[in-house]
Amino acid sequence: MDYYNKGNEPGRPFSLAVRAGDYVFVSGQLGTGPAGLAKGFEAQSRQAMDNIVTILKGVNLGMDDVVKCTIMMADMAKWEDFNKVYVTYFKPQRLPARSAMGANGLALGGEVEVECMAYAPRR
Repeated sequence: MDYYNKGNEPGRPFSLAVRAGDYVFVSGQLGTGPAGLAKGFEAQSRQAMDNIVTILKGVNLGMDDVVKCTIMMADMAKWEDFNKVYVTYFKPQRLPARSAMGANGLALGGEVEVECMAYAPRR
């Protein structure tokens, strides 16, 4: 297995991504950037997705390689708001499988968290 942690804050008890065989698992990403948690649901959604893009680039993958996402939202009433952001990160014919659930309390007071799995066969 390979562990990717470039940019992960010291002391965090998880890897940003782990390759296991032909798959790369990206840890759940909140809407946090250098200035902390983004303000507002849409900004947090976009930042969480941007974080995933950055991590995937770090392991030489892209959003076309994503096969499954899990979405956790503090308020499921914002489902459509999230979808408007989410679909901009994928080609219409390349949407990954997905699960979504309401969450009673995300880390750092976040409103949304996204984790993904990418298919990356070793050559």
